[in-house]
Amino acid sequence: MLSKLRSLFSAPARALPEEPAARANVPSGQRVYAIGDIHGRLDLFDQLLERIDADDAARGAAETTLILLGDLVDRGPDSRGVVERAMGLMASGRVRVLAGNHEEMMLDSLTQDETLRHFMRHGGKETLFSYGLGFEEYCALPLEQLRERMIALVPQSHIAFMEAMEDSIVVGDYLFVHAGIRPGVPLDQQTQADMRWIRREFLEHQGEHGHVVVHGHSISDEPQLRANRIGIDTGAFASGRLTALGLEGGERWFITAEIAPEVCEAA
Repeated sequence: MLSKLRSLFSAPARALPEEPAARANVPSGQRVYAIGDIHGRLDLFDQLLERIDADDAARGAAETTLILLGDLVDRGPDSRGVVERAMGLMASGRVRVLAGNHEEMMLDSLTQDETLRHFMRHGGKETLFSYGLGFEEYCALPLEQLRERMIALVPQSHIAFMEAMEDSIVVGDYLFVHAGIRPGVPLDQQTQADMRWIRREFLEHQGEHGHVVVHGHSISDEPQLRANRIGIDTGAFASGRLTALGLEGGERWFITAEIAPEVCEAA
């Protein structure tokens, strides 16, 4: 876990030139929408869901699948609300959900001191605030008692939901994962750690992966279109922009929800 945490906050990979992602298709009659890292931004999530519903209706009949690419929690103000919205969508049969590294940290924090320390420093405290932890309580509690409060505050149904999240989804020529995959390794031999945490080796690889990989995890100002991957984490928690990728047949398009960050100006 510590090595994965270090990789999470390492320097970003060098920029590669933009190039169109390879032609790829989803099966006939199917339509897919994939949403990047939400990170507690229920406001953006709800706005984007409305825009996806409108886009889906305008395109006519299809078997539609909605895929959340992981990192529903941490950093933003309403992780609990995001989880509850996703659980409701999943119950309706509309959505499949991938596990991100932040869900992994949240679950591991229930039993591991060092992970709990990192979790609280990197968005976890905002998550627990959304579950009802008070700020003064957060400041006063030692680590062991903080864990006890976390266990008491987070509903078991939310824990079970995160434990049941998937690591990869294949639809036609596309592979959906949270972070990426290790180049040169067959899909059935990929590790959970790589699919949730990998950065540089995946981002800098320019060869084929067998599928066009759709991923989040690594923030960019705009969606990244490469020959072998499409990255759609546009840093919603800080940028106020949450991005979805739409796919049907050989077509692809982007849908964005945006709420401008509030700016405080001196009088």
